Amino acid sequence: MKTLKDYLKTSLAAAVIGVAAIGVASPVHAESHGGKEKFVLVSHAPDSDSWWNTIKNGLKMAGEHVGAEVEYRNPASGDIADMARIIEQAAASNPDGIITTLADFDVLSDPIKNAVAKGIPVIIINSGTPEQAAEVGALMYVGQPEYDAGLAAGKRAKRDGIKSFLCVNHVISNPVVAERCRGFADGLGVELGDSMMDSGQDPSEIKNKVKAYLAANEVDAVLTLGPTSADPTIEALKENGMAGKIYFGTFDLGTEIVKGIKDGTIQWGIDQQPFLQAYMPVVVLANYKRFGVLPGNNINSGPGFITKDALGMVEKHAGEYR
Repeated sequence: MKTLKDYLKTSLAAAVIGVAAIGVASPVHAESHGGKEKFVLVSHAPDSDSWWNTIKNGLKMAGEHVGAEVEYRNPASGDIADMARIIEQAAASNPDGIITTLADFDVLSDPIKNAVAKGIPVIIINSGTPEQAAEVGALMYVGQPEYDAGLAAGKRAKRDGIKSFLCVNHVISNPVVAERCRGFADGLGVELGDSMMDSGQDPSEIKNKVKAYLAANEVDAVLTLGPTSADPTIEALKENGMAGKIYFGTFDLGTEIVKGIKDGTIQWGIDQQPFLQAYMPVVVLANYKRFGVLPGNNINSGPGFITKDALGMVEKHAGEYR
């Protein structure tokens, strides 16, 4: 039986064979394959956000598979201004490529553009849009189109009879993530209005805010945007007796989310496959550096709906590779 590592090695080989050469600026070629290139991944996530462990695992495995040095950097508190400085520091170290999120275009676009101007290849992942990635001069975007994912979730919920909802947004400072809520509202055919809550990131605060909102407002559904907001919301619904009774969908996966899907508290989770968001850029950058080849399109890593009847390998690898 193939292990996950065997499977990914096979996938890597296929990616190398299938990647298309297109007209691009002449990259600097390594003298040999596996020349220990250095790639730096910069995220906007605070240290407390465990969802990013999957990103770290994908980055590490990709580095091992292509024979490159990889490094993960992030602002400890999630401060975007700190993230901008980290991108500047990463560029100053002259790596062979930078992989970064674009959580706030206004704050991060200049540091990214400056890195590109130095001749450093950049790939945008996770946050931002393909259009914004192109605007800052990045090679490509790897991630989930957030509005489209929210729209698909809203349409699914509408088919299930949902007409109103609460969106628990734990990263209100990231406007791209809010597109999940807006897309969900559009999928239902309702106005977003006051349905989106700025929950903050403290678990106790999130739990209490959700309980207070649901006590004061009648809604058909709850939508959370990742484990940071989903985990406390699960606790809130258990405490107010609504677990399994109110329609509950969430973005992203994690250990508690998988448990919630399994026990019926959560109807579905949207998997944007963060492992691929870290793994594929390393593969792309390594082959761009070595051979000057580059995929002709951006890479959509999601969305994919995970339901109770389709847990399988997801449950096995939740929080690690899924």
